[in-house]
Amino acid sequence: MSQGAIERRGLMLVLSSPSGAGKTTISRELLARDGGLVLSVSATTRPMRPGETEGVDYVFMDQARFDEMVRDGAFLEHATVFGHCYGTPRGPVEAALDEGRDVLFDIDWQGAQQVAEEAREDLVSVFILPPSTEELERRLHTRAQDSDDVVRARMAKAADEMSHWAEYDYIVVNEDVEASVAAVRSILEAERLRRERRIGLHDFVEVLRRGS
Repeated sequence: MSQGAIERRGLMLVLSSPSGAGKTTISRELLARDGGLVLSVSATTRPMRPGETEGVDYVFMDQARFDEMVRDGAFLEHATVFGHCYGTPRGPVEAALDEGRDVLFDIDWQGAQQVAEEAREDLVSVFILPPSTEELERRLHTRAQDSDDVVRARMAKAADEMSHWAEYDYIVVNEDVEASVAAVRSILEAERLRRERRIGLHDFVEVLRRGS
């Protein structure tokens, strides 16, 4: 049995950041480069938008079904944003972890807190910070998607979001996307080697001890 063949429980990799700090770009690159990482697909009550695909972008459902899942404890985390509900279904995530696959979450600090309460031992949390306030504001303006008023509102919200940095396991300052992706991949590789997650390690060591 090689080290790569040692059975392992998957982990939940949570990335959070203020808007404009680069979380979405880093997440996209991680998924493209790491075949062992899958994206958690959230459920939502908002209507499907043009170009979206059921089960890929979101699991779309009505309010009654969402409320039923909340009552049944079927979400790892859930929240209401701008009048629509969003949540992370527990079943698919736990199935992936049991199969040794790692799941990427793109959620905010409140969602990360809920996940930590539900499954702290499986959680690896990373907070992405901008290199400066000026650079964050520049990136928000560069996106050319928001008005000046919206940018100001996002900057105000960012200050609150960044106050939760100490609740995360790791902090990455995103000065350069390539360097930040490399940093998060290093975190992921190290966490995959943690003794507690390598559930096949006992049997592997016993084989080594017997010399067979």
